[in-house]
Amino acid sequence: MQLNRRLRELGADRRGVAAVEFALILPLLLLLYFGVAELTQGVMAQQRAAHTASTIGDLTAQSSSVTSAGVGQIFTVGNAILYPYPTASLQMRITSVVSDNNGADTVAWSQATGMTKLATGSTVSTSGINNVLSANQSVIMAEVNYTYTSAVGYILPHPITFHEVYYLRPRLSSNVTCGDC
Repeated sequence: MQLNRRLRELGADRRGVAAVEFALILPLLLLLYFGVAELTQGVMAQQRAAHTASTIGDLTAQSSSVTSAGVGQIFTVGNAILYPYPTASLQMRITSVVSDNNGADTVAWSQATGMTKLATGSTVSTSGINNVLSANQSVIMAEVNYTYTSAVGYILPHPITFHEVYYLRPRLSSNVTCGDC
């Protein structure tokens, strides 16, 4: 009898309900919090990769001529833009693409770090360049590949590779030359 009364009193006691509810919902709240933080870091890495491609292309397009050493310094700027993310997986390429009278797009020069540079005279066949380059014109094509690996790895357990390409017209001349590229 005493046991039944004690069990009814225990069942009617509501003092620990909030603590039990909190203990049940805490794992979901933590997953949501860290998941949003992890996704935000991934989006920020993608934005920095895009900004890197835009900046290295813009710095090149602001010159009428560059050197291989100058392009190396531009790549250093690209590494700095990605900070605080690690730059070990950052790949960059700057290519001057020229179009002939027939509209054929070929590589005038190319420099890269972490990836292969395009061969001089090779044909560039990308859909994005056809909307930018007309016959007898030149454009700077800046490419960045960046592989982002999340520090936490719960929501983004596998590395994600971002590929960004920007096309910029030369500002000071009809094309940007590189004497030793």
